[in-house]
Amino acid sequence: MPNALRETLCRVTPTRDGPLLIEGPVEVTLDNGSTVRSDRFTVALCACRRSRTYPWCDTSHRRRGGGAGAPRAGSGHDRDSNDASDAAEGADE
Repeated sequence: MPNALRETLCRVTPTRDGPLLIEGPVEVTLDNGSTVRSDRFTVALCACRRSRTYPWCDTSHRRRGGGAGAPRAGSGHDRDSNDASDAAEGADE
């Protein structure tokens, strides 16, 4: 899908101390050049890199005392916004 034009936007929702929620299906190209695909309607992508099923989230961020780290400057967490972490509860793989 890299060169194909999309007719609709893909929605990505960052969650506080958790995964990125992406409306699927998705295709992810990994660091080594391999490609993985998920046909689920919502996909949770790991942001902490602790997942045994990387790039998919397996909720390791919960078991190991924290998530993807403290909010970074400019990450949007310093502004008033809706916290999507409640939506992530049911979407984690």
